[in-house]
Amino acid sequence: MEEKEFYRQLIHRYVTNQATEEELEAFFHLMGSGEMDKELQAYMEQEAALMAAEETAAPAKVRRLWPRIAAAASVLLALSVGGYFLLHRTHEAPLSALNVKNDIAPGHDQATLTLADGRKIVLTKGLNGKLAEQGNMVVRADSAKGITYTASDQVDHTLTNVSYNTLSTKRGEASPYPLVLPDGSKVWLNAASSVTFPTAFAGKTREVSVTGEAYFEVVHDAKQPFRVKAANQVIEDIGTSFDVNAYADEPVWRTTLIEGSVKINNSRVLKPGQQGQVMGSGVKVIEVDAHNIIAWKEHMFRFNDESLEEIMRQAARWYDFDVKYEHDQLKAKRFGSIVKRFATASEFLHKLELTGEVTFRIEGRQITVMNK
Repeated sequence: MEEKEFYRQLIHRYVTNQATEEELEAFFHLMGSGEMDKELQAYMEQEAALMAAEETAAPAKVRRLWPRIAAAASVLLALSVGGYFLLHRTHEAPLSALNVKNDIAPGHDQATLTLADGRKIVLTKGLNGKLAEQGNMVVRADSAKGITYTASDQVDHTLTNVSYNTLSTKRGEASPYPLVLPDGSKVWLNAASSVTFPTAFAGKTREVSVTGEAYFEVVHDAKQPFRVKAANQVIEDIGTSFDVNAYADEPVWRTTLIEGSVKINNSRVLKPGQQGQVMGSGVKVIEVDAHNIIAWKEHMFRFNDESLEEIMRQAARWYDFDVKYEHDQLKAKRFGSIVKRFATASEFLHKLELTGEVTFRIEGRQITVMNK
């Protein structure tokens, strides 16, 4: 493959969120060296021409405009000053304020399953086999399928009361594999999160409760709707995959739709690529890059023009550190970045330092944010 064609394909895979981790690293390396400048300029000119043409098209074609705007904006952000942290730098400067001796390790895959009788089972990768029996349900761990709940003829069927279990993670933890609910729906948990659910779904609805952040892949059943209660939100599935972010320290609670359809608080219906933001009693709907929202599930941080305060809240949950700002105005600085969640805290913070906007100091498990 010719070099220019390789560059064009790499740019396309980046802006359409199809790039692998290796391709992302190659993309930012080539942008940092300036080798792809001509191809990037050509891409932007092509996208600008296509957007101009579609703006004058028939109304039926207008909805096709959004993906092109998002793609072009993605590259514009990457080319902008103060945008992505690896751009147009031929080498990485040494850490200016971080004391690597005080480094903080990244989080790890682990969760705790609390049974109805109070027993706690720590879930880690590699765990396999039967974990417990509850009523006529058997709880099993399968490294390929996840944590499953299945009915068994070998247990006491006279126990008819539905019991409730809770899967939870601490700061610095994420579920090692999905929880498979009794109906086959799947749930993944981010750090400092929980999902409480019945061991069997009875009645007219299937309901679970969430704190923190969880990703759902729901088995749709119109006769028995699936509902998620999170903070002051009630999210009803209409056949879907979606992310719920309801951390207590977030200013708004967010539901981001990946596939299908969901209804929030029995009012607003989301389409794929939309996010419902709940603050108080109202629901605001915005367009988002859903790939960035669920990056945590793929062991990545992906930030697109987000405030430093938002970025540090996410990082604090994964690395289990506290954040202190030397000046409050630092919280509003905006950044974009892509970092593997397996990086140490110093490596993560170093990427932000490369913008020349901020610097950090690590003292125990406290991070101080300072002006550069």
